[in-house]
Amino acid sequence: MIPTLYSFRRCPYAMRARLALFTAAQPIELREVVLRQKPAAFLAASPSATVPCLLTSGLVIDESLDIMTWALEQNDPEHWLAMPEIGWDWIARADGPFKQALDRTKYASRYPEEDADLQRQQAAWFLTDLDQQLQQSAHRQGNTQAETWIFDQASIADYAILPFVRQFAFIDKPWFDQQPWPALQTWLERFLISSHFAAIMPKYQNA
Repeated sequence: MIPTLYSFRRCPYAMRARLALFTAAQPIELREVVLRQKPAAFLAASPSATVPCLLTSGLVIDESLDIMTWALEQNDPEHWLAMPEIGWDWIARADGPFKQALDRTKYASRYPEEDADLQRQQAAWFLTDLDQQLQQSAHRQGNTQAETWIFDQASIADYAILPFVRQFAFIDKPWFDQQPWPALQTWLERFLISSHFAAIMPKYQNA
């Protein structure tokens, strides 16, 4: 049985699931979900009724990070799972405080009790730390910024976090580009022109 992935093209959670499935060369049947009109088969399959949701033989996985690790445990040719343990802390920070601030910046009208400028600053604190980590990695390896990853090589941390940094950057791209984050900006731009990004972003037929 070929696994079925319910996805939504622009959702960063679904994007990172597709990235791991792509690098693992895992065949899937991809079903693009219209979020305002979720199909009955998807609602029956997903306990949370959210994308992404992966259906394998006898297994339903509806957390994006779990889909990533499942795919890479099947096949990890780029060694994304071979990262320092602290990489999981970076992912937790991105999924927690950074994503919360991102949402309150991007969807400010949904959170009228929040100060959008303060939320953007809170997101920026995480990105400043991430830029410093990328610069330290480049210095340690003697790499140029064009070759830099969070650690010594590309890992699940990079590809779990990049879709959310992309989402934040395009809230106000001119502002993002003016920030003093040279390593972070290069890291993101390299992702946006990569074969990995191109492979996961074609438009799909809806479920």
